[in-house]
Amino acid sequence: MAKKRNNRQEAIRDIVRNRNVRTQRMLVDELKECGFTCTQATVSRDIADMGLRKLPEGVYVLAEDLHLQRMVSELVIGVQRTDNLVLVKAQPGTASGIAAAIDGAELPDVMGSLAGNDTILVIARSAENGERFEAMIGKLRNVRSK
Repeated sequence: MAKKRNNRQEAIRDIVRNRNVRTQRMLVDELKECGFTCTQATVSRDIADMGLRKLPEGVYVLAEDLHLQRMVSELVIGVQRTDNLVLVKAQPGTASGIAAAIDGAELPDVMGSLAGNDTILVIARSAENGERFEAMIGKLRNVRSK
């Protein structure tokens, strides 16, 4: 039972990081697409167990990503990617704080980051991971406007 719950919660972590999930029903539907059969009550318990937060914009975010979301939405001004390398442009003087937030989130797609004054180089594990990281940063940047 615990293994099933852990697998489901790992899927929830991936879904919340990579999609704009606004309701528990949406999360149940996304889990079904991933092969998990569960009720909204189960998802509600998982949300509480995992400490998911709902932003004022109505999007769920992982508790460990909340600091990263705030940093990205307020300070990141652009993102570019080539293969597994993602270049994040930020407000002057803020790159090291954003890089620390990226590293602190312990994202499974990211090996590490290097920061200058206004630029962060993020090294993803693969080109596919780099694409997912770029999309996640884009999502976090745009959360306020939705």
